[in-house]
Amino acid sequence: MSVSNRPIWLIPAITAVVAGAAAIVLIVLPQLRESGASADGPAAVRTSGTAQIGGPFTLTNHRGEPVTNETFAGQPMLIYFGFTYCPDMCPATLQMWGAAFDRLPAEDAAKFQPLLISIDPERDTPEALADYVSAQVFPRNLMGLTGTPEQVRDVARAYRVHYARVEDSESFSEYTMDHLSASFLMDSQGEFVEIFPHGTPPTVIAARLQRFLEENPVQS
Repeated sequence: MSVSNRPIWLIPAITAVVAGAAAIVLIVLPQLRESGASADGPAAVRTSGTAQIGGPFTLTNHRGEPVTNETFAGQPMLIYFGFTYCPDMCPATLQMWGAAFDRLPAEDAAKFQPLLISIDPERDTPEALADYVSAQVFPRNLMGLTGTPEQVRDVARAYRVHYARVEDSESFSEYTMDHLSASFLMDSQGEFVEIFPHGTPPTVIAARLQRFLEENPVQS
């Protein structure tokens, strides 16, 4: 399955980017002030003390199996909230993940669990996600997660992720989803470590993932 075969819509991409950028600012700036880091510098954005991003969740993976946050205990996660009908930001981000993991030694890349959490449970069934995450340009062990609208709402709230349905009467797909486009790195205890804004280059992601492993050794 090629990403280029996904439906291409005329969606309010600018609105999504602006909303995502605003959400990132609201999340990140208080943490920068706390840590003393510069908003303009290349340093990773990290929290100290108790994480304010993330939390327990119950969802269904692309194999139709129930999973919770405990399913991934002991394994750092790279999490993205998106949807399979997304024409640009979602596949671009997941391709960057794939390129970043390709830059790591295979044994190090395998220590991370990349997760795509759908914010479009109406269309993103486990079967649809299974087809989507199999794209060769995405990380090899990418797992798609979906759930009931209530389950998706709860996990999005835990990660402070905004999303909203946008009707599109001119599209055969009827609607699109406006959402935050950013990736979250969580440690092996499910605590927030870092956020990668949309467009973060694969070389930067790879370097920070490598540094994370150096600072936080993970058993294979």
